[in-house]
Amino acid sequence: MNKLETERLILRPINKDDASDIFEYGSEPNVGPAAGWKPHKNIDETRAIMKAVFVDKDNVFGMVLKSSGKMIGSIGLVPDHHRNNPEVLMLGYAMSEHYWGKGLMTEAAKAVIEYGFSELAISMISCTCYSMNPRSRRVIQKCGFEYEGCLRQGEKRYDGKVLDVEFYSLCNNKDNLNK
Repeated sequence: MNKLETERLILRPINKDDASDIFEYGSEPNVGPAAGWKPHKNIDETRAIMKAVFVDKDNVFGMVLKSSGKMIGSIGLVPDHHRNNPEVLMLGYAMSEHYWGKGLMTEAAKAVIEYGFSELAISMISCTCYSMNPRSRRVIQKCGFEYEGCLRQGEKRYDGKVLDVEFYSLCNNKDNLNK
């Protein structure tokens, strides 16, 4: 899998040696719940999640700060379980709350979107967020995604709370990459 570069980030495959950085942001109290997963309790839990979700997975990247070499989040394109179309992949991401509000996730997302359309030649990228997650919604909007609608009471989170899910999509055309 390719390594992607942006102005401030290196997006690269995740490997077993990234466990401590992933545990660090994965255990933060506000990161997981905003994306639908519970904060990691310990490094062993992180390692199990890494094996299932990150390591040796196509189109999944660790977000590494060029300035420090520290992995601060993850981003990737995965099959969209809401659509029966192999030409559509879903954008998913999580990042340490210490780096929120700096434009880093938007920077990473735009690079992954360009990769999906130019390298993978997929027809569409989808993305979802909980209605109560304005930060994620803002990233999605800055990347040019079109709002498709809200699935009310669309998902039961790990803690039993039922949340509304907003759906967005971006079709593969060159105009999207210039936004």
